[in-house]
Order: sequence, then structure tokens, then C-alpha cells
Amino acid sequence: MSELGHFVLFTRYNRWMNEKIYDCAATLPPEEIAKDRSAFFGSILGTLNHLVVTDMLWMKRMISHPASALVREELEALEQPTALNQILETDLAALRARRDRMDDLIARFVAGLGEKDLATAFSYRRTNGEAQHKLLGDVLLHVFNHQTHHRGQLTTLLSQAGKDVGVTDILMLLPDAD
Repeated sequence: MSELGHFVLFTRYNRWMNEKIYDCAATLPPEEIAKDRSAFFGSILGTLNHLVVTDMLWMKRMISHPASALVREELEALEQPTALNQILETDLAALRARRDRMDDLIARFVAGLGEKDLATAFSYRRTNGEAQHKLLGDVLLHVFNHQTHHRGQLTTLLSQAGKDVGVTDILMLLPDAD
């Protein structure tokens, strides 16, 4: 599989896992979703909000990359998050709508990339204002790894609430080899 093929797979995995997490969380009452469980972002809701916030931040940063042309108008329309722990939504259904929109935007962004785009650098500023200049492929790898990291935390938080997300392995999306 090509490097770009891996990112297409990551978008499928990202969407699949986000659907599983939100489906599982939706079986809990709102007070359980908002309950502080001493996680880095406090609660299930706080962690879910963090993932949407960071995807919004990263996608807005990618506006400066030439490959963003297909989704630039939508990226520009995204609100600019103000903090990594910002609560965008307290209602799970409303947050899920934002999550679904982000997953769709990320998938369309990746679908519009060519292999050469991954090796093209772009410049952006971190939330502290520090200038950065990174390769798109490296940044995308971070974005998907970050999602996986926090979804691992979410499976633990959901388990603490008595819920099992089920199988989370990317292997479930891989075809058998001939």
C-alpha cells in the first residue's frame, strides 16, 4: 500500500472508530457522559470535544497547503477554537454532528491528495504563536495518531462507565491477503 493509501485507510478507520465511540457513549445518560473521571480532559464529553477542537485546529492550519483547494471554503468557514479544552457542545448529538462533519472534511481532504502532496511542506502557527514548517504527510500522521491516542482514553472512560466499545483494531478494516 502506498503512503497515500495508508492515509485513505486512516480516514476510514477514523470514521469507523468515531462512530463506534459515539454510538457507545449515546447509550449513557448525559450526566455519565459529563462526569469527571479524572482523565486529562476530565470526562467523556471533554475528551470528545478535545478531538473535535484539535481536528478543527489542524484542518484550519492546512488552509495554507496548496492541496486544501478542494475544501478551502469549508475550512475557512470553520470557527477558530480558542483552547484545547474548549467545550464546543454539551449535547452529545450536537457534538456528534460536528464530529461527522469533521470526519467528512478530513476524508475529502485526503481523497483530494496526491502522493507528492504528502512531501510538500506548509507553514502554520501553534496555539502559542510559535511558527512551524512541516511536511503534510508528517502532520497527517500526527493528526490520525492523536485521534487514536485519545480514543484509547475514551474506551477506558467508557469502560469505567460500564460500556464496551468492542473491537477497535484497524485490522478489522484490512482485507485478507491473497
